[in-house]
Formats: sequence, structure tokens, C-alpha cells
Amino acid sequence: MLIVADENIPLLDAFFEDIGQIRRVSGRDMTAEDVRHADILLVRSVSRVNSALLEGSRVKFVGTATIGTDHVDREYLTSRGITFCCAPGCNANSVVEYVLSVLSLWAERTGRANWAARSVGIVGAGNVGGALWRTLERLGFDIKVCDPFREAEETDSNLFVALDEALACDVVSIHTPLTRDGEHPTFHMIDAARLARMNAGQLLINSSRGEVIDETALRERLQQPDAPTVALDVWENEPGINPETVALSWLATPHIAGYSLEGKVQGTEMIYQALCRFLGLPARKRSGQFLPEPALAKIAFTSSAQAPDASGTAIRACYDPRRDDAQLRSTMTLAVAERGREFDRLRHDYPVRREFSSVKIQLKGTSRSLQDVFKGLGFRLKL
Repeated sequence: MLIVADENIPLLDAFFEDIGQIRRVSGRDMTAEDVRHADILLVRSVSRVNSALLEGSRVKFVGTATIGTDHVDREYLTSRGITFCCAPGCNANSVVEYVLSVLSLWAERTGRANWAARSVGIVGAGNVGGALWRTLERLGFDIKVCDPFREAEETDSNLFVALDEALACDVVSIHTPLTRDGEHPTFHMIDAARLARMNAGQLLINSSRGEVIDETALRERLQQPDAPTVALDVWENEPGINPETVALSWLATPHIAGYSLEGKVQGTEMIYQALCRFLGLPARKRSGQFLPEPALAKIAFTSSAQAPDASGTAIRACYDPRRDDAQLRSTMTLAVAERGREFDRLRHDYPVRREFSSVKIQLKGTSRSLQDVFKGLGFRLKL
């Protein structure tokens, strides 16, 4: 059995070597010839899985180790009798921690000692947005959530607000899929009119899909007075992103919000489990078997520690987006084709990033409130 897989999927051998022969290929450059003789296809979001890729192949199972599925023509797969699976929620916690780190930096930048004194509008409350909602609630933030699909399913519609109300919050974090049809399409959902109503006191974070924001309108707005602060992890026209958009953004990262090691490995595990079900095999392997010891295992704080400074120190010890921002900006003077290659290289060669749960926080004589903050963030505590 031949398994063709995106070379960026971690632990391919560990999970799949007992199932079949593995052939690694570039996900961005994957061709029909690459998959022609494959039985199993494993991808990430950079591969367009459609008739052009699969017609004439013998593929019977497609798995994407990602939350999003807009890169997959699911109707075509169904018409061909090809089984499909994705990895919903695999890197949700990683994206949440990305947003928390951005929020921590912004609180420091704007001189707010109490970062939870800001209102946060969450647009999209699926696996990622829902996880962010729960985390920010534990931390005491004022939260407004817009998700018309979840609102229709919930018995308490008062949990949700209209999009424009969410966009009026101090911080707006976008977590929607990319859709172009239906009752609530998200393509260019954040358009010129909505950007015009945002102001310099607001922070807009997008870690979902670049096309959710009209980037042309965003560039125009960011050059006008009273423009919002913007942190972007996703872009229109990836990997050949627009250097002007990068220059106008406060933080700019190369689509890596969900790139914690735990998130990536969990994505691999989820498609491994789905493939085992498809083949009628027992799923004996778990991601915990393969996670290495973290480079940073423990941080200690004494009774002198104050909540905002201590939590910010711990958050950024685990992940500081300014490092990714600096690396992405350094590529923006290159020619278009080179910029695209460098964008993909930054993702391909991304350093190991561990989640908060891999770190034990030692607290000596600290307040209960500080303990609650670290618990809310997801760190392990040693009191």
C-alpha cells in the first residue's frame, strides 16, 4: 500500500510505517503524477485536493492533518467514493496560545496592567474560537461572541451577538472557516465598511484564513487616521503575500499560529486513527508516546511576583510572536517568487514550539489570584 504524504506532516514514520510504504512530497508542489499510484493521500492546507490532482489515481482515502477543509473538494471525493477525514480541533489550543501571546504583548504596549480589562470579540466559535472563549472566560475577560451557526443551535441565544457588535470590542479575534456561499459567507467578511468603523483603540487579530479580510481595503484603512492595530498570521495569496500589508501590520507571522508541536502531532494522530478505522486496523499509537521532553520544563516565581508581569513572562517564554514577525519581515525585500519560497521555508523549518501545558510553574508563597491565572492559561502548577 502506497501512502503519499506532505513532507511537513510530523511523525509520518512513527504513525504510518506499519501500514504502508510512505512517499514524502512537497505539499505546495504536489502534482497528479505524485499521487497517481497512491492508495492513501495525506495532506495539509497548502495542497489543493480536487479532480485535477486525483483524476486517474487509485486513491481511496484522503486525510488532511488540519482543522480547515477549504482546500479539499469534498463533493468530488464523495462522487468518487473516496473516504475523507480532517483533524478538527487538533491545533485549537496552539492558536489560542498564539492569541494570548499577542494579547499579552498588546497589553504591555498599551500600558494596561490588567490585560483582562479589555473586551474581546470572538468571530467564529467552532473548535478554535470556542476554545478561546472558554480560556478568556476563565481569565475574566469581557467576551462577545459572533457565530450565527452556533447561535441557531444553542438554546440560549443571548450568548451571541451580531457581527458588528463583536467588531466594536477592544480586541477582535477571527476564527471562521473560509466560505464563499451559503447564508453567512466569510470571504471578505471584514470589508472596507467594517474596517472604517474600527479605530486606533482596537486590535484586530486574524489567525483563520487570509481571505476573510479584504486585504486591499485593509491596506487602505491602515494608511488612514485612527486606524486599528493589526496582527495577521494569515494572508491573501499565500505564499506570495503582499509586503505592503506586512509593513502596515503591527505583528506579521507566516501562518504558524497552530504550529505547536502538540497541535501538529495531534493532527497526525487524528488522521492515523481515521485511517485505521477505514482499514479495519487497531489504532495502537498515541501522540503522547512520541512527544520529547520540552527544552523549557519549569519556571519558578516567588511571593514578589505580580500577576500581569508573571503571566506575561511565562507566556512569552513559551512563545513570543515577535521572533516569527522578525523572520517574516526579513524576507519582504526579496523578489515575489523568492518571498513565496521563503514563506514556505519558514513554515517547513519551523522550530519546535511547545504548549503551556508542557511547562510546570512553581509558585512559592504567591497569591491565589496568580495561581488562578496560571491555571486559566493551562500551565501545570507546583505550589
